[in-house]
Amino acid sequence: MSEPYIRTALPDDDEELGALDRATWSHLHAVMPRPQPPYGSFFNERHAPGDHLVAELDRRIVGYIRLAFASPLACNTHVRQIQGLAVAEDARGHGVGRALIRAAVEEARRRGARRLTLRVLGHNTPARKLYAAEGFAVEGVLPEEFLLDGEYVDDVLMGRSL
Repeated sequence: MSEPYIRTALPDDDEELGALDRATWSHLHAVMPRPQPPYGSFFNERHAPGDHLVAELDRRIVGYIRLAFASPLACNTHVRQIQGLAVAEDARGHGVGRALIRAAVEEARRRGARRLTLRVLGHNTPARKLYAAEGFAVEGVLPEEFLLDGEYVDDVLMGRSL
């Protein structure tokens, strides 16, 4: 498999990204219920195409990462937050997630951020290991914050300086 091509999402990517998001849904990383038809738009008033980087392999979108402000407060504009990361099952293990995280770090820097943060579920060991390998450290844990599939799951706060 070749290197993924990373680019900013376009409005025309809406349907393909929505399908990828639904295909990768799992309680391993999602706190919202499984999406049900009729499906809405992937993009919305809070998350525009420009807030997403997509990974392409052979002209097919195989992953995305959502980069947003951590909060609406003016005193917090130096912080960006990863608010979503998905990689198609058949593209996992080929560096797509790593490439998306690295691209998000660079994009956050380009946008003037000094810090990049994220939240990850405590039981999502593969994601936690990947984020740690890319320089993110655990900065806090909210124990048993979510009840998912009958189990209490920690919400892990991670971050890194840019």
